[in-house]
Amino acid sequence: MLVKVFAAAIQGISATLVTIEVNALRGIQFFLVGLPDSAVKESYHRIQSALQHNGMKFPSKQIIVNMAPADIRKEGSAYDLPIAIGILAADGAIGTERLGDYMIMGELGLDGSLVPIKGVLPIALKAQELGYKGIILPTSNAAEAAVVDGLQVYSADNLLQVVEFLNGKEEAVTPCNIDIEKEFYSQQSCFPFDFSEVRGQESVKRAFEVAAAGGHNLLMIGPPGSGKSMMAKRLPSILPPLTLQESLETTKIHSVSGHLPDGTALITQRPFRSPHHTISSVALCGGGANPRPGEISLAHNGVLFLDELPEFSRDVLEVMRQPLEDRKICVARANYKVEYPAGVMFVASMNPCPCGYYNHPTKPCVCNPGQVQRYLNKISGPLLDRIDLQIEIVPVPFEKISDAREGEPSAAIRERVIAARKIQESRYANEPGIHCNAQMPPKLIKKYAAIDAQSLSMLKMAMERFNLSARAYDRILKVARTIADLEASEQIQSHHIAEAIGYRNLDRESWGT
Repeated sequence: MLVKVFAAAIQGISATLVTIEVNALRGIQFFLVGLPDSAVKESYHRIQSALQHNGMKFPSKQIIVNMAPADIRKEGSAYDLPIAIGILAADGAIGTERLGDYMIMGELGLDGSLVPIKGVLPIALKAQELGYKGIILPTSNAAEAAVVDGLQVYSADNLLQVVEFLNGKEEAVTPCNIDIEKEFYSQQSCFPFDFSEVRGQESVKRAFEVAAAGGHNLLMIGPPGSGKSMMAKRLPSILPPLTLQESLETTKIHSVSGHLPDGTALITQRPFRSPHHTISSVALCGGGANPRPGEISLAHNGVLFLDELPEFSRDVLEVMRQPLEDRKICVARANYKVEYPAGVMFVASMNPCPCGYYNHPTKPCVCNPGQVQRYLNKISGPLLDRIDLQIEIVPVPFEKISDAREGEPSAAIRERVIAARKIQESRYANEPGIHCNAQMPPKLIKKYAAIDAQSLSMLKMAMERFNLSARAYDRILKVARTIADLEASEQIQSHHIAEAIGYRNLDRESWGT
């Protein structure tokens, strides 16, 4: 008897329909075809044990399982449940009337229990797109799939419950429904860190506000203990909240990579990723034998923070240049090609020299000029050009540290940031793919960041004095546009340009002289 069960395969952060065809013939062999990997091939032993543990027999027949389309590689153990259901249906233990209505996914334990799987959200979105009535999943994954409108999600704890449900026993599995509005908005304002805890550093806080308001990349340079990492960790608390669409995009990436906590339906806060400087280029950009998103993609719609930037290998730093410009990353290997989103706000920190005290107001630097230059040269010019705000941090004086008064809270800064972002949303309403000033291409810079003669003269002087590149010119205009938005000014004024130029003072040829 030939039966079909429907599942899905993950490609990038999207899902593709997989039809599992099972045919039971005379004989005693088991064949699994359709480009399965080792984990899929091992499903035979898990299924055999699960059936026996639940009082069912593996058919004493020749079982042929084809996973179509055969040119797409099937990876992982999430096909255990649909293959088991197909085998039982082909043997007549399950009725076939309801098999075409549902997409089925899940990993089996040896006792028949259902184990959570990765990539549930894109699979559920695919089931909705193809018009399936519902999807059957392990209980731990059900909440994630339930955010998809118009799709019935059924959770099960073990194989026996799924068998009973497909045989008409509705109460065997549990329908999963969640309040999307409650789930989405309940955690959006809960942050572990707040800018009110930061003493002093008012100019740096201002730079963070400008960066958050326009989605700009930011680099901090300063001695150890000046508060670089402390302020970076507080950046998510002043960023505008995720939209539902952004939340779904972010959740898909974390789901596919296996970083979504069990029982979590949605990522409701902008991600903050801070990989160690020993990270490899593959771990940062994604890929591998079984392709997975890298740290750049896991930070999509959020912050990618690289602490001690010069300590990262040159290959790792240079691999970021294209994603920072294009906001996506294409991973091409001999046997696959996938594209991951990489719309991140890049934030980095570094010491000014190996000892950390070059240009320090009180402590002497023990490095010779050659060491300082070699240390700074670890950050290439093209990468530095892609960083909109480059700010110097100086140590906080004792009077500021010992001041008992709290600084301005993140909530107050966030209100100004949100107001500036609303101006940008209105401005770019008819510009597809553009949501903030940092994303403006050159043609929109001419349209929305035009400046008067006085500002142009000031900018020309800065370009010649600091020997800035054409890309730096564009980024100064973008930052100036953001500063004007924070003041709700329709036109860019000369003081906006002056402040934006001040954020380029770490360009290698001008800093420290």
